[in-house]
Amino acid sequence: MVTVKPQLACRWIAGPQRAAALITYCPLSLRADFTTSKAGAEEAGMSNDLVGVWEVALSDGVHRIEFEHGTTTGKRVIHIDGKEILRRDWMFKLVGKETFNVGNSDTKATINIDAVSGFAYEYTLEINGKSLKKYMENRSKVTSTWVLNLDGIDIRVVLEKDTMDIWCNGQKMETAGEFVDDGTETHFTLGDHDCCVKAVSSGKRRDGIIHTLLVDGTEIAECTE
Repeated sequence: MVTVKPQLACRWIAGPQRAAALITYCPLSLRADFTTSKAGAEEAGMSNDLVGVWEVALSDGVHRIEFEHGTTTGKRVIHIDGKEILRRDWMFKLVGKETFNVGNSDTKATINIDAVSGFAYEYTLEINGKSLKKYMENRSKVTSTWVLNLDGIDIRVVLEKDTMDIWCNGQKMETAGEFVDDGTETHFTLGDHDCCVKAVSSGKRRDGIIHTLLVDGTEIAECTE
């Protein structure tokens, strides 16, 4: 059977017990997204060797990472957003790790392959050298995200608080910053819409700076990823 550890690991049984279930994990919500059998994976058009699926929120978008591991040949294949970015058809060593880049900012990611016991293997994903769980916890502190619909188009706006860089649907925006009486404003445009990220002090040490997105003067509620 398949088990998932608290650090968002995927575990897969090889050999005669290969009919064990495959877990697809959605770390955005910190819970299992769905479970399917090997037969179900075949019906869905997924590879028999698919052992792990993660969704990772970066500034330029939410990326889906899929990992295939052939425990007979040692094959390793990585897909990002449906595009194959790494393939090793034959690997003598079944355990180890694969490091690659994700997204427009070339964020470093590593998939670790560890033997647990017998025919069981555990697969964990690291982002920028941190476990996925720690990366997500840290990300919530250093970024703000807003999701809205403008002119019939879904827009995802991400603010990187340390640099004040703003990303919209995968593109880094041109911005203009200015100081105002109660803080700072960072201006940019989306089509014909005037947008502004306003930064003001919360007055509380624990809360720090509060960032608010205004589109045509209307405040947009921040979302949690």
